[in-house]
Amino acid sequence: MSTSSYYVPPQSKLPFYTSAALFALIIGLTLVLNTDATVVPFVIAAIALACVIVLSYVWFATVVNESRTNLHSEQMDRSYRWGMFWFITTEVLFFGAFFATLFHTRLVSLPWLAGELGREYNTIIWEQFVYTWPLLSNPDNSLFQGPKQVIDPLGLPLVNTILLVSSSFTVSFAHHALKAGHRSKVAWWMLASIIMGIIFLFFQGEEYFEAYQHYGLTLNSGIYGSTFFILTGFHGLHVTLGTIMLTVILIRVLRGHFTPEKHFGFEAVSWYWHFVDVVWIGLFIFVYLI
Repeated sequence: MSTSSYYVPPQSKLPFYTSAALFALIIGLTLVLNTDATVVPFVIAAIALACVIVLSYVWFATVVNESRTNLHSEQMDRSYRWGMFWFITTEVLFFGAFFATLFHTRLVSLPWLAGELGREYNTIIWEQFVYTWPLLSNPDNSLFQGPKQVIDPLGLPLVNTILLVSSSFTVSFAHHALKAGHRSKVAWWMLASIIMGIIFLFFQGEEYFEAYQHYGLTLNSGIYGSTFFILTGFHGLHVTLGTIMLTVILIRVLRGHFTPEKHFGFEAVSWYWHFVDVVWIGLFIFVYLI
């Protein structure tokens, strides 16, 4: 097939099956979080997750095979690039909503409750409430007990920042090596990136353990705990997915799937990883430092 023509893939039920599996996964996780501890919700979520993994593997394997057999034209390549661009755009909006919640809480909601915006509403609701951030004492500690202390930003958060920023550089080094045709260097740089991603997740697990066991910082410790775990937790999920994606790319590199001229799969994953790194820098500044 000529690469100047536009490849139209055959009809497939994979999108429908994957959507159904994702919907079942959402239902299962919702039941896990909102019902009494029973086995059924966990079974639903586990089966749905397994289906998502298998279907994703089959779907991506099909796309890789199409690319390896030169079925993708330049127009198809542009379509994939725009698709990845809009996917990352949705991710920006996703995290933007949570950052907006954090900023609104810090700049509007809590100062308003403390009477710092020109109207003394605190005398009506919580007269003794004084606004500080991080919020260790909630307006009503009988509802939500505030944390005893917060995570030291110059401890594990700083180490994790160094790890992620460094991994962004190693991914870029791997990309330059790939364009230069140095496949062995690509593999080593990618392996270094994967190791740093795994270490990041390990340290984040250590941080969560300390927060829950020793600091009283939990999802139930008020607005600070909620925003902290939602932002860092979803970012950790993205790091997990990104590390899996980097691992898949490393396997493909070792199998000789990319060329210096044709390697959009590598580029797409690198874009995603750089995005995850940028989000973490924002988290480190606005959640941990200030």
